[in-house]
Amino acid sequence: MTVAKEDVRALAQAAREASRALAIASTEQKDAALRAMARHLRKAAPTLLAANAEDVAAARTAGKNAAFLDRLLLDTGRLESMARAVEAVADLKDPVGEVTETWKRPNGLKVAKVRLPLGVVLMIYESRPNVTSDAAALCLKSGNAVLLRGGSESARSNQAIAEALSAGLQEAGLPAHSVQVVPAGERESLLELLKLEGLIDLCIPRGGEGLIRFVAENARIPVVKHYQGVCHVYVHEAADLDMATRITVNAKASRPGVCNAAECLLVDRGVAEQFLPEVGRALVDKKVELRGCPTTVAVLTRAGVPVTPATEGDYGHEFLDLILAVRVVKDLDAALGHIARYGSEHTEAIVTEDEGVAGRFTREVTASGVMWNASTRFNDGGELGLGAEIGISTSRLHAFGPMGLRELTSQKYVVHGKGQVR
Repeated sequence: MTVAKEDVRALAQAAREASRALAIASTEQKDAALRAMARHLRKAAPTLLAANAEDVAAARTAGKNAAFLDRLLLDTGRLESMARAVEAVADLKDPVGEVTETWKRPNGLKVAKVRLPLGVVLMIYESRPNVTSDAAALCLKSGNAVLLRGGSESARSNQAIAEALSAGLQEAGLPAHSVQVVPAGERESLLELLKLEGLIDLCIPRGGEGLIRFVAENARIPVVKHYQGVCHVYVHEAADLDMATRITVNAKASRPGVCNAAECLLVDRGVAEQFLPEVGRALVDKKVELRGCPTTVAVLTRAGVPVTPATEGDYGHEFLDLILAVRVVKDLDAALGHIARYGSEHTEAIVTEDEGVAGRFTREVTASGVMWNASTRFNDGGELGLGAEIGISTSRLHAFGPMGLRELTSQKYVVHGKGQVR
C-alpha cells in the first residue's frame, strides 16, 4: 500500500494537536478512557478475531513458521489479556506531574523536578497485534499521543484494534487522534515518518534486526532501540539441577518466538554429565532442537538425547524458534566471557545456590534484566509490576529494560523564586 508523504505528515500533525490535550488531561479522564477502551476491545471481539483470522491465514499461505504464527495469533484468551492489560494501566499511578526531587538553593530559589509527557511517540513493530493496545494504553496514561505503524502481516488486526480503542477514547471525551494507526506500506512512508522532527518526539522500533537497523540509520528523531534478545541461562556448578531444568525449559519453550526467550544454555563443566541428559530430555519433549558444543554432543549422544553440532553462528543468534544453542563452560569467568561476547544486553539468567557467585554475576553482567534463579521470561513489564510495556529497551540512554509509564515521560525543572535576579 502506498501512503502519500502529505498523508503521513497529516497523521503526525493530528497526533501533535492531540498530545496537547492529553498533556493536560486529568488522571480521572485518562483512566476513564482506558476503561472504555478495554470495554470496546471486548465488545468488538468478533470483529477483531475475524480480522486476525484473515491475517493468520495470509501468513500461513506465505509460509511463515510456527513461532511467527504464534506471535500473530489472537484468540479469546489473548484478547481478554489485552483488555485486562489496558485496565491494569488504568490502575497504575499517573506519572505526569510527579515531583521526583526538590531542593533549595543558597539564594532562596526552590527547585523541583517534575515529570511531563514526551509528546508524540512513534511505535514501529512487526507481527504482534497486542502491541497495538499495550502501546496505546501506556502512551495515553503517560499523556502522549501515539502513532502505531505495525507490519503488513498484522494490518487487519491492528486496524480493527485501533478502531475499538478510538471508540473508547471518544466515549471518554479525549481526542480520537490520540491513537492512530499508520497504514503499513512501502518504506518511503516509513522514511517520511522518521524525518518528522518537531512533530514526533520519540521512535520505538520493535522487531527484527533489519527493521531496527533501518530505523536507527535513517531517523532524524530520537530512537530507543528494542533490539535482539540473545538471552542466556547459565547453570552454575552449585545449582539446584531440578530448578535449573524447570527454568531452562520455561525460558526456551514457553514462548520461543518472543524476545525474552532463552537462545543459549551455558552449563558448568562440573555438572555437565549429570545435568545435560536431564535437561536435554525435557527440552526434546517440548520439541526443542539442540545444537551443542563438542562436549555437549558427546554427553547427550551417550545419553541417547538427539543433538546436532553447533556452528559458530549458532552462538549469538536469535532463533525465535524451538532451537537452543548449548555450550559447556569451564567456570563462571568463562560464562561471563561468553555472554560479553555473544549477548545482546537484553536478559541473562544464572541458576546457583551460591550467593557470592550470584552477586558477582548480577554485578558484572550488562543486560537490561539479570535474573537469579528465575526464568528470562520475567523480563517483562507486566511481570515486573509496570503494567503493560511498550518495549524492552536495549539502549542504555533514557531507558534500559522494560519501558512502562515513567519511561514514557521526561522531567522539567520548576523553579520558584521571590524576585531573585542573576
